[in-house]
Amino acid sequence: MPGSGYFAHPSAVVDVGARIGARTKIWHFSHVMSGAIIGTDCVIGQGCYIGNVTIGDGVRIQNNVSIYDGVLLEDLVFCGPSCVFTNVVNPRSEVSRKDEYLPTVVRRGASIGANATIVCGATLGTYCFVGAGAVVRRDVPPHALVVGVPAMPIGWMCACGERLADTINREPPVHCGRCHRAYSAVGAGLVAVFPE
Repeated sequence: MPGSGYFAHPSAVVDVGARIGARTKIWHFSHVMSGAIIGTDCVIGQGCYIGNVTIGDGVRIQNNVSIYDGVLLEDLVFCGPSCVFTNVVNPRSEVSRKDEYLPTVVRRGASIGANATIVCGATLGTYCFVGAGAVVRRDVPPHALVVGVPAMPIGWMCACGERLADTINREPPVHCGRCHRAYSAVGAGLVAVFPE
């Protein structure tokens, strides 16, 4: 839209009241609700629905993704094509459960593969990686790689997107072969120890 600081394709619907950051692009047939807050430098693909949610900076939402009320996407999140978020655990057509929405939080840098399903109430840790088609029903630790139905951890991912060694010990740190970051185990997940 001219003068708005962001681009919306003419077929997109952006409701009055939505707050959209500079250089964000909203593509064909997408709908952004009036309570949406979308950061800068985001890309929202074709056929997406963005509810009354908050989306950080640099987020990429591929085609045919719906971000329903109760979902929070932090900075640099990647949502693959047709991935799914839910906001109610036990929906029924004849029963209104809007007061029962469970929050879903996707932390900075997390990636969600195509056709994955994120069941509400889960938190996806920083830079975790959800494989294509996985069904996430529980929290995913930072940097964990999860796949399958239900999603189970099978390894670890660097912030740069490379797979790390499957077994991480507390000492010595494991290094990424691509970007040379070093990681150590902390709690259920990983933390970068160099560079921080």
